[in-house]
Amino acid sequence: MSGYDLSYVALSSREPEQLIDVLGNDLGMAGEAIDAPGGDVHIFAAGKSGLCVFNSDHPLLDNPGGTGLDHIVLSSADPAAAAKTHGLTVIGEEKGVGAKAQIRIAPEQTVGVRTRFAEPLILPKPTKGLIERIDHLGVASADVARDEAVFVTNLGCPVESRQTDFEVSMAVESFTSDKYGVIYHNRQPEPVGGLRVLFVSIGDFELEFLQDIDPTAAHVVDHGHPGNTKQDRGVIGSYVAKRGPGLHHIALKTPDIKKTLAHLDSKGRRMIDLEGRPGSRRAKIGFIHPSALGGVLLHFVERTEI
Repeated sequence: MSGYDLSYVALSSREPEQLIDVLGNDLGMAGEAIDAPGGDVHIFAAGKSGLCVFNSDHPLLDNPGGTGLDHIVLSSADPAAAAKTHGLTVIGEEKGVGAKAQIRIAPEQTVGVRTRFAEPLILPKPTKGLIERIDHLGVASADVARDEAVFVTNLGCPVESRQTDFEVSMAVESFTSDKYGVIYHNRQPEPVGGLRVLFVSIGDFELEFLQDIDPTAAHVVDHGHPGNTKQDRGVIGSYVAKRGPGLHHIALKTPDIKKTLAHLDSKGRRMIDLEGRPGSRRAKIGFIHPSALGGVLLHFVERTEI
């Protein structure tokens, strides 16, 4: 079997109506309410996949009370058979969103990515506008080689690309003389830190696995401000150290990031970035503050695919 399509990613928000307002009204994504055990949820179309908004205390979540990306649901006509095919341990079987049969997989067997198989959902018809589709789901990783063994070797999802993000510090000394002028000398570069990155395709988007290259070094995190490689590495390292590997953030692909960020700012949404900055895969990226989404970490991506 050559991989799966994503039915939806479950977004857990302490302010679900606010998140629904941003996705539906601000970004113009097509969405609708859908029944689920424990109370209706709201689902939006994002390309071929869905974003499903849950109240953070919804009983269908794997981590009720938490916020952010709770789990992913892969489409399968026979969820139990899919788990058996790949030798995955089932820890729950129930009716899920849209009354579709679903099974839960032990998260340690999917490198901390809480994963379910479920019968396919019929999603709302996508609209053309500020959002094209999901670009990727970011995963805080402890070992990208193990991630590849699970999602590529076992589940059959193809590798989209691999990369290494690395930051170095370089000091420049100057020697200024009234007779001999100025001489500049570059010191040997000193490594600051970095990430190993693996992109694995699922349907029309990727899982982005991010592994801290040196988890023994101090983690520098400046929450709520535009980041760089040093900070990104600190965020991922801190996440894994405190919570273990797992789903970390969601990125939505937009054709014009400057327009999208400016539009959200004009709506009074709290922003981290007002301009696109360099990201993976030659992209421009920009974050909306998670407090504007009830605790969900989301950023936008503008990039040309090759």
